Amino acid sequence: MVYITGDMHGDYARFSSPAMRKLKKGDTLIVCGDFGFLWRGDKKEEAVLKKIGRLRFQVLFVEGCHENYDLLKQYPTTEWNGGKVREISGNLKQLIRGERFDIEGHSYFVFGGGESAEHDIRSASKTWWEEEMPSPSEMRHGLETLMKANRQVDYIITHEPSGKCQGFLGAGTARLDGINIYFNQLEENVDFKRWFFGSLHLDKSLSKRHLAVFQKVVPVDC
Repeated sequence: MVYITGDMHGDYARFSSPAMRKLKKGDTLIVCGDFGFLWRGDKKEEAVLKKIGRLRFQVLFVEGCHENYDLLKQYPTTEWNGGKVREISGNLKQLIRGERFDIEGHSYFVFGGGESAEHDIRSASKTWWEEEMPSPSEMRHGLETLMKANRQVDYIITHEPSGKCQGFLGAGTARLDGINIYFNQLEENVDFKRWFFGSLHLDKSLSKRHLAVFQKVVPVDC
């Protein structure tokens, strides 16, 4: 079974929650950005990553806007289930943006990243990376991936929502940037069953097809 959750921000206690304890051997957990366990690059953090990689279930994540992209780039890239991943430790992998994967008989398109609202402050303290925001070539790659799949995919996993989806929250709540506008293009041109994202820090169904996830652990076919 595949499960989805939202931003973890490096909080290992999340893996001890009642919902997490229900995950069995062979299950898959996908984190919708801001995984946060790759930040300092020290030995203590490395030990935690190995601990996650030894969990009985598989942990996959897309990157958010609070990740250390310099650390991520140090891990090897390989092919896995139809797309490219970074092998972090054992059963722990990063799903690279713009890739499509086949997991338990369903197709997943993933596209991590986003723009930090406080990036000016974080840049000054060297905790901001330009790679948070997808490049034009990454956006093109994502479109090409979907075109090869005849613009059809079962599930979309991102950190940010589309601009259209933010509109479901009401006027005045949306902060649009390039990635939200890019996702609007996907909304209009891709046939999908459900779209999961984590950046809003909400556990809420915004429509029948759009689910904001945060602390809950929900089955992909909920």
